[in-house]
Amino acid sequence: MLGSFRGAAEAGVIASHGGAGDLRAGEIAKVQTFLEQKVVMQELVDYGVSPEEAMTKIRSMSDSDLHRLASLTDRVAAGADGAVGWLIGVAVLVILIIVILMLMDRRVVVR
Repeated sequence: MLGSFRGAAEAGVIASHGGAGDLRAGEIAKVQTFLEQKVVMQELVDYGVSPEEAMTKIRSMSDSDLHRLASLTDRVAAGADGAVGWLIGVAVLVILIIVILMLMDRRVVVR
């Protein structure tokens, strides 16, 4: 009975060991491109973080945190064409700033 259900088999190429460094460099480039936007830079400066400090902290992030942050910037780029995209962008920007501030051992106080 179970043998009558056929699944689809898929195959692909697995990257060699050298791909991890390229992946990390690509994700850092994505986040750096996001940080270079005028709105993002202004928000960082408003919170007292220079863009250079932010990039230093991003380069020291773990691979999983960097991947998570890069995927958030991808979502912003995908939805940047409307009001919903703008709201998502602002949310990602706030999350990014909070993560950077926490990595710098600063506190975020909402009054």
